[in-house]
Amino acid sequence: MPYITIESGVLTDAQKEQLIKRLTEVSSEIMNVPQEFFAITIKELPDKNFGIGGKTIDKVKAEYMQTHK
Repeated sequence: MPYITIESGVLTDAQKEQLIKRLTEVSSEIMNVPQEFFAITIKELPDKNFGIGGKTIDKVKAEYMQTHK
C-alpha cells in the first residue's frame, strides 16, 4: 500500500482535497497501482516553524510582498 505524506504550510480544505485527489490519480497512473490502495496524509505547519536562509517563512513572505508590490 503506497503511503504519501506532504508537509506544507496551512492549506484550505479545498486545497487539501485537490492535493489528495490529484496525487492519488497521478501516483496510481505512474505506479500502476489501484487508487484504492493509496493513503495520503498532509502535515500542516505554521510559517514560523519553517526556515529558509536563516529566516522564518513568515518573514521571507513579508519581504517578498514588500519587493513585489
